[in-house]
Amino acid sequence: MRCPNCASLDTQVKDSRPTEDSAAIRRRRVCLSCNFRFTTFERVQLRELTVLKRNGRRVPFDRDKLARSISIALRKRPVEPERIEQVVSKIVRELESLGESEVSSETIGETVMEHLRGIDDVAYVRFASVYRNFREPKDFEAALAELSGDDEAKPSAGARK
Repeated sequence: MRCPNCASLDTQVKDSRPTEDSAAIRRRRVCLSCNFRFTTFERVQLRELTVLKRNGRRVPFDRDKLARSISIALRKRPVEPERIEQVVSKIVRELESLGESEVSSETIGETVMEHLRGIDDVAYVRFASVYRNFREPKDFEAALAELSGDDEAKPSAGARK
């Protein structure tokens, strides 16, 4: 592993431990050239994924971009960072398990929305507004109607009697 401080390849693992319900291994490393300490993560990757964008371009799948998108949707919501990481890992495994090396951006977006719907309604609407490119208030109303159709029996968290 190349040192991010001095670019030396002479590094040593000092500590390894499982994280994320044993879905990844966290390694503490030290550079033997400059003594800089840094952390790396090792995850199982079933296959290399390529994203087929709506405009026809193909780009490599970026797990960090997925995590950023979900984090933005969940910003200032009562969801722990560990839960976000678990959801990202679950989505990546789901996409890798589809059996295809190319995944459409639509498939990714719908999968993310499905998972966000189970975590936080506000995050779901936030993500949907960007993913589905909402342009008018009625677009938000349609998304909210979609949610209330599933949750009619469940009262709103902010509702008071």
